[in-house]
Amino acid sequence: MPVKELGHLVLYVADLEQSAAFYGAVLGWESAFPTTLGIPAAAFTSGRTHHELLLIEVGEDAAPIVRGRRLGLYHFGLKVGDTDDELREMYARLVTAGVTIVGTSDHTVTHSVYILDPDGNEIELYIDVAGV
Repeated sequence: MPVKELGHLVLYVADLEQSAAFYGAVLGWESAFPTTLGIPAAAFTSGRTHHELLLIEVGEDAAPIVRGRRLGLYHFGLKVGDTDDELREMYARLVTAGVTIVGTSDHTVTHSVYILDPDGNEIELYIDVAGV
């Protein structure tokens, strides 16, 4: 049986409070169910399911993400709307919040802004191009 959809992401973070503020206040995710993992964690949802993102704090002394050519995650994509105006609105929100923007792209099927979260994870914020 094939995979039906990507269910959720789990990220280790250095500072849970900082990362939760980034994903909640800046990107607009809603806090999901209270976590009961016995460790510092926070769950978020877009409203599509019980949770799509889980953050687990591992502390400031955890090894940082290695830059450059390496194996592993390059980035993950988050759809932020359906129009270029919505993407521009998100871009302005990112600039106001001081988020590191690492690029923009027109992939023909999507228009995208690439950013870094507080721990250096790269995220593609995008809209699907209508009619493509």
